[in-house]
Formats: sequence, C-alpha cells, structure tokens
Amino acid sequence: MLAGNKKIRVMIVEDSPVQRRLLQSIVASHPRLQSVGAVSSGEAALQCLERLEPDVITMDIRLPGVSGIETTEQIMRRRPTPIVVVAAREASRANMSFDALRAGAVSVVEKPRASESAGLSQISERLCRQILLMSELKLVRRRRFRAPEALSGTPPSAVRSRHSGVAAVGLVASTGGPNALVEILTRLGDNFPVPVFLVQHMAASFHDCFVNWLDGLSPMPVVTASHGARPVPGAVHVAPASVHLEVANGRSWLCDAAPVASQRPSGTVLFRSLTAEYGAACAGVLLTGMGDDGAAGLREIFCAGGFAIAEDESTAAVFGMPAAAIRQGAVSAVLPLPDIAPRLRALAVERLTVAS
Repeated sequence: MLAGNKKIRVMIVEDSPVQRRLLQSIVASHPRLQSVGAVSSGEAALQCLERLEPDVITMDIRLPGVSGIETTEQIMRRRPTPIVVVAAREASRANMSFDALRAGAVSVVEKPRASESAGLSQISERLCRQILLMSELKLVRRRRFRAPEALSGTPPSAVRSRHSGVAAVGLVASTGGPNALVEILTRLGDNFPVPVFLVQHMAASFHDCFVNWLDGLSPMPVVTASHGARPVPGAVHVAPASVHLEVANGRSWLCDAAPVASQRPSGTVLFRSLTAEYGAACAGVLLTGMGDDGAAGLREIFCAGGFAIAEDESTAAVFGMPAAAIRQGAVSAVLPLPDIAPRLRALAVERLTVAS
C-alpha cells in the first residue's frame, strides 16, 4: 500500500483523444490520484513505462499497432504493474477484456462516456475506486509452475483415507479470478462427474460476457444459474449478477438478500448452502481475491467434514480471500493453482467409487 499522502501515479493508455481527455479529467478530479501520462498506443506505453513508473495503468484493448492484450503481457514481463482494463460494454470488446485478464490485467471496469451524462458519475466513481484498490496489490513477474503430478502435496490415496468424495464443488473468486478459473476448468476436463457452482465477483454489466467467454474456453459447459433449476453434473453454474446463489432440495435458488462481506453474490452464502445440502460430500475452493468473502463459508464446509481448499499465495494474484480462510485454521489443504483440479477430480472419482 502506498504510504502517507503520496498520490497514486496513473498512466492512461487510450487511442481515442476524446476518451483519453475524459479519463485524464476523471483521474485529476480525485484527490488521491495523479495522471502521470496519457498515451495513444501500446508502443508508447512500453517506451515510457520505466520513466513514468506508474502505480496503476488503465488499458484500452483495441489499440493501433500492438494490442492492449499484447501490451499487457509485455508490461507484466518487464515491470509488473496493476492494470485496470477500461472496456466498452459491447460483447466483442468485453471478450477481449477478459483475454487481457488472462494476460495479467487484474480488473475490468466499464468505459465512461461523456455523452452518457446520467451514468457518468457512477462509472467514474467505480473507475477511481478500482484504481485505488488495485494500487494496493503487490505483483510479481509470472512464474512457471511444474505440472500438477510433479508438485508435492497430499496424494489422492491420502485424500480417500479421510474423505468419501464429493457430490458437488463450489468455486469462489474475485480479483484475478477469471484467469484462475480457466486453468481449473481446463484441468477438470469435459467429463467431470459432479456439478460445479461458481461465484465470481464481477461488475453486473460484464456478467453475461464473462459467462460466454468462460464457456468458450472451458471444456465443461458454463451457464448462468437459473432459479429453481436442477444442477447438471459436469456443468458450471454461475451466480447471476447482484444476487446470491444457493443450493437446496436438489435445486439452485437465487436470492436478493443483503450483501455478505460486502458482496452479492457472496461466496460464503454459496458455501453455507452447499454445506446444508451436501454435508461432508461437498468441496469448496476459495481462490484469489481482495477482502474476506467466502472465508466464513469455507470454514463451515471444513467443520461439516467437507473438503475445504484455499489457493496458495504462490499462485494467487491477490491473496486476501484465501489468507482470510487460512487464518481461521479451517482448510483441508492450501494448494497452488495447478494442484486444485487434480485434487477435485480425485475427490469426485472417489465419490463415484463409493457410490458404486
């Protein structure tokens, strides 16, 4: 976190002169932010990166020449810096924004437009809030990890000796989550035998695009959970924007109750419902994210005899949520990202073996 009253240095990457001036004005209007540069291309951003030393970068995706995605990748290799993607709501641009998250960006916010004065103040406020939050992240250059089978940890045989497998899996993620989720779902494969429920903290305006983007990359079908629907084994059921997702009596239920840990949907709400529905036959995975949402719910899974996983600090883009669960001392395993899917597969296969 930046100390004292030092202003947060923001570099703006945006090819539209009108949009660039608007972003500069928004940043300049906040007492804790300072625009140290506004450039129109990825090449220009890379040329002045070391000289400007920004604390946070706002990134457009469709840039002339080097794309925003490639620019993000190069920045994360050269000088890891929190990058906030500022994207239009159009589906094609939103999909590219999620690709930028895979490249190393940490957050996506809606692009403010001067022509939409009615919502401009709210969008501007969200942008400034994201810049402030992202300035607190401590990023490192991306590391390469060994394949899951080469990593140390509890082997599947040891898992089976303590648990009788799982009939459902809950995943909860926030900042940095989309990239982590792609890795987990890819490793789970297209024949995962139990339903997966997902809470990803996401701006409502990007929810549908996020689900479509994740569905396109995952070997498992990814759908928005429907009220009263029966969960499908081998599919990922995503909590809709701004409502809680619960599972009860063999169905998914949506609820607009008050936020929990400042979040709606909340990971803790999902985990608690899985505990009530499945007892020891469920697994919860708490992934990268700021704050502590999901920690209390993961503890309930652990105390009920289910399998509670927190992502290890070595792979978490933001260690806040997993760290909160670990501090409570109620996790079955702390695993780096490549180890999570193999552990879940082992638990799901064990459930089938026991059932047969």
